[in-house]
Amino acid sequence: MITFTVSTITLILGYLLYGRYVEKTFGPDASRETPATTLRDNVDYIPMATWRVYLIQFLNIAGTGPIFGAILGILFGPAAFFWIVFGCIFAGAVHDYLTGMISLRKNGANIPEIVGDELGQSARIILRVVSLVLLILVGAVFARTPADLIAGLTPTNGFWGGGLFWLIVIIIYYILATLLPIDKLIGRIYPLFGAALLIMAAGICYGIFFEEGSVPEITEAFTNHYPQQSIPLFPCICITIACGAVSGFHATQGPLMARCINNEKNGRIVFYGAMITEGIVALIWAAGAIKFADSLDVAGSTPYEKLLCLMTENGTHSANPSLLVNAVCTSWLGTAGAILAVLGVVAAPITSGDTAFRSARLITAEFMHIKQDKLLKRLMLALPLFAITIYLFFIDFQVLWRYFAWFNQTLACIALWSFTVWLQKQKKNYFITLVPALFLSYVSSSYICIASEGFELPPHISYIIGGVVTVGLATWFFIKKESNAKKQA
Repeated sequence: MITFTVSTITLILGYLLYGRYVEKTFGPDASRETPATTLRDNVDYIPMATWRVYLIQFLNIAGTGPIFGAILGILFGPAAFFWIVFGCIFAGAVHDYLTGMISLRKNGANIPEIVGDELGQSARIILRVVSLVLLILVGAVFARTPADLIAGLTPTNGFWGGGLFWLIVIIIYYILATLLPIDKLIGRIYPLFGAALLIMAAGICYGIFFEEGSVPEITEAFTNHYPQQSIPLFPCICITIACGAVSGFHATQGPLMARCINNEKNGRIVFYGAMITEGIVALIWAAGAIKFADSLDVAGSTPYEKLLCLMTENGTHSANPSLLVNAVCTSWLGTAGAILAVLGVVAAPITSGDTAFRSARLITAEFMHIKQDKLLKRLMLALPLFAITIYLFFIDFQVLWRYFAWFNQTLACIALWSFTVWLQKQKKNYFITLVPALFLSYVSSSYICIASEGFELPPHISYIIGGVVTVGLATWFFIKKESNAKKQA
């Protein structure tokens, strides 16, 4: 319990102290007009109140990731707390803040265009592909999970009330949210979803302190507790817990709110603050999941084996975190609390899935140079994206999640490298992004070598390859830095 409490306090201090330093490094200008005003189109560029922009940004990024990812991540042990706290403060929140603020300075540009401006045309094209693949995966993952959750809570009569029925309902909502002006649907219902998500987090947090069971301490952090020992602690924990620590998906969402923010000084609250809030949600679910599992008399000699048992459906070996979410909410919060809590868990992926499709539409429109002022033009770009997503619904969830997670961290890595180049050109402290960029380079390259969906190489060989890739990228950066310095001289 001490580790959970200290971790939560550390995240808050990270916002107050390191967040202020990152803000000072960037140098926001309160007198500068923002794209929400200069490019207002009443569809995507609309000035909104800071509290509303913060809430939308938080719900955009707080999808299934910080809940399901944290539950799956705590299977590795209390190293999950370590990664959430330090990953969030020094990588994730920095990544999100600079994504939003650089986009704001570039008139709301999407992440492929930001990366292309700093790393070249080839990187721009690669990022367009990577971003669209990631966003479509997000759409598929963040439609499947809420549909399954709702289906498990509602009466079923054949097709009506089943998973497929709720999947269709969510897709219809996604289509509307993708096509309508951002303030017409998203801007109006997000406060309700936000309240549900925060009530859910508060309820689970209460259970962490007052229900039976124990939460492991940081002294056990450097042992791999995963029930299947064939899965290495590193780098797998950094891929499993993405959204609660650092997430490339957030780089696709920041530009949406960069088009709505009305003052650069509000950037730390909106971008850095939303990520810290997401980190706290991830901490709560990691601690709540393992404590709940520890309190039960189910199969398993350790809390981690019990947790995996709780998430495993009869007759399968596939871990389904939604089973754990239902069990925790019902047991700890009662019927009324469970409804609010599950509404929060359902709202989280839905409010990321809708803006994932919106981002995909805008990225496609940007490189195809198609204005989005007319509904027909928006529909023309959105329908093919939904058609691909529907196909992905029939792929195993865990396979979808693993690919989503790897694309997630790879995109974050590339984004951090582009921010490093931008900061270096601006003669600012580029080490705030260089260090996490190097770390994620090692994580992404070594993971794809180890993973079953990758090359399945032995861990020691994968670590060597990851090191070579990381050193190579560091060498490239410093050569490019010297080249830029000579050009400026």
